[in-house]
Amino acid sequence: MQSPCTMSESVLSLFRLLGSISGILQVTSLFILVLLLLKVAQFYLQRQRLLKAVQHFPSPPSHWLYGHSREIKKDQGLQLTLKWVEKFPSAYSRWLWGTKCQLSIHDPEYIKVVLGRTDPKVQESSRFMAQWLGYGLLLKNGQAWMEHRRMLNPAFHSNILKNYVETMADSMQVMLDKWEELISHSPHLEIFGHISLMSLDTIMKCAFSYQGNVQTDKNSQYYTKAIENLATMLVTRIRNIFYQNNIIYRLTPEGRRNLRACQLAHEHTDRVIRLRKAQLQKEGELEKVRQKRHLDFLDILLFARMENGSSLSDKDLRAEVDTFMFAGHDTTASGISWILYALASHPEHQQRCREEIQSLLGDGASITWDHLDQMPYTTMCIKEALRLYPPVPGIGRELSKPITFPDGRSLPKAASLHLYKWLQDFGACACSVGCRTKVYPCM
Repeated sequence: MQSPCTMSESVLSLFRLLGSISGILQVTSLFILVLLLLKVAQFYLQRQRLLKAVQHFPSPPSHWLYGHSREIKKDQGLQLTLKWVEKFPSAYSRWLWGTKCQLSIHDPEYIKVVLGRTDPKVQESSRFMAQWLGYGLLLKNGQAWMEHRRMLNPAFHSNILKNYVETMADSMQVMLDKWEELISHSPHLEIFGHISLMSLDTIMKCAFSYQGNVQTDKNSQYYTKAIENLATMLVTRIRNIFYQNNIIYRLTPEGRRNLRACQLAHEHTDRVIRLRKAQLQKEGELEKVRQKRHLDFLDILLFARMENGSSLSDKDLRAEVDTFMFAGHDTTASGISWILYALASHPEHQQRCREEIQSLLGDGASITWDHLDQMPYTTMCIKEALRLYPPVPGIGRELSKPITFPDGRSLPKAASLHLYKWLQDFGACACSVGCRTKVYPCM
């Protein structure tokens, strides 16, 4: 049995322990409170700085925390933007949330001033896209961009396309044969998915020396679906204040879906690189490729030497392949889909294009390079459709120094800009059909 003295000491020890815990909790609470106050002060000061920067540019009413995010609903973004473009001449400020503001520009003279400079792409959205595409030609800036662009110049030579016309026509014929079968069962056809597979099939064969048929390969269909999901999730993430931190985003259901889609896209491009490297290991193949007048895009990358004499790292190689494969097939599919929509909306012009092409290929001959200069009306319709419905209707820039616009209004360094390329014709894009045009703010 414990003595009264021992019991008193135990009670005193317990009180001392509780006092120590209470003190620690008080200090922790005080520390958290100070941090919260600092964050509030930081939020206030940053918002005031942004309000001052865009004070000369009108803005639709916005919430101090959520900005315009609640107004830009999933299927109403285009219509809402059209409304703001009509209401605010030249430019308006759009708040993604309380401390994130973009100046949206839709005046040609404003855009001319911006594109006459060398401001970098928007870093925040580039950071999000880099997890998917890596820092390839699309996301690089400055000297690094120049060096890679010079290295890849041969891949953009127009003479290369002459050798690919037959391949492109064959891929198109596979798609048309599928359409003939499908419309025998139903008069309605969702064309974008088919065109996406056709454009992927074309670029795989023309730029990556792929031997096979993407349009009948289920793995390739997974890739196109992953790309579509990644593009959608990119826009969602840019607009959501809670998705800005990588750690928090990865813990969300959408973050996990994004990671899985990235893995599917990377598995596809890794397989393409692996197959081409294996082909080049075959006897005589390497020498045969080196004797070609024009190399395919992937071969250029594999044989490339940087200005310092080093070859591309595996990371840089995959970034360029990811970028070119995505940009080469997705925007092409979007452009072709909108061209067909524009022609279908104007039957008289569609008929003139049909008559022009039938006069060249009336005997069922396959199209050739020389035919392309003999269809001026069709060419004009294609260019006009791309003007009205650009596959990438917006580009982003982050000012490296202050800028002054033609009407005297100005913005300070580090301001974020979004340039709308469709200008006054944007109204045509706010149609009731399922709009497949995408906005990639960092390009």
